[in-house]
Amino acid sequence: MNEYSLPGAKFFVQAWNKHDFAASMPLSPTLKSVRSGQRAYGSPAHARRQEMTDMMRLIEPLIPALRRYAHALLRNPTDADDLVQDCLERAVTRWHQRQVDGDARTWLFAILHNLAVTQMRQRARRGAHMPIEDTAEANLAVAPTQESGLRHRDLMMALDALPEEQRSVLLLVTVEGLSYAETADILAIPTGTVMSRLSRARDRMIQSMDGTEASVPAKRPLLRRVK
Repeated sequence: MNEYSLPGAKFFVQAWNKHDFAASMPLSPTLKSVRSGQRAYGSPAHARRQEMTDMMRLIEPLIPALRRYAHALLRNPTDADDLVQDCLERAVTRWHQRQVDGDARTWLFAILHNLAVTQMRQRARRGAHMPIEDTAEANLAVAPTQESGLRHRDLMMALDALPEEQRSVLLLVTVEGLSYAETADILAIPTGTVMSRLSRARDRMIQSMDGTEASVPAKRPLLRRVK
């Protein structure tokens, strides 16, 4: 599905992309030491330092996309950036376990997705919830006109009303521009399941924007953790 086949999706994608996710995110001390070559994982350590430094050069350009996805799932800037830090640290320690000829981007998104699932489950056990409209002003660039502002709010509320599994597929395909196959790899589901979830997400978004669904979203099932 092209993002423009979803009514309002062009505005939706532009709203996310206007936020400066490319702005520098302070790296944790662990990641800084890896980037500088002061720390390496694996054995022998001296043979791994250059590989770790090269690895950081590879994954740092992907940080804006990881931040955008984490913000969309958690709806909390601080929690989202902490999650990205955790994702990168996990990637560093497991870099030697990835497929050498695999796509680093999909591998990182899979790690981030699993960490997000764990965090959302912890939130659910604590009874914590942060509606997306409460953080939209902080996370996204809202258009200055009243009409655009209302449209932005409606889009964010429609997104928040989606079941989490549909929302993750919609974000990965529509906002991040990943293919069905890449999204399937990240979520460890068949490509056909990606397509069906995307279709249902599209239909629900249209219904929400048309006002045919209840304004208060029903309780949603949590995302499934990829094994």
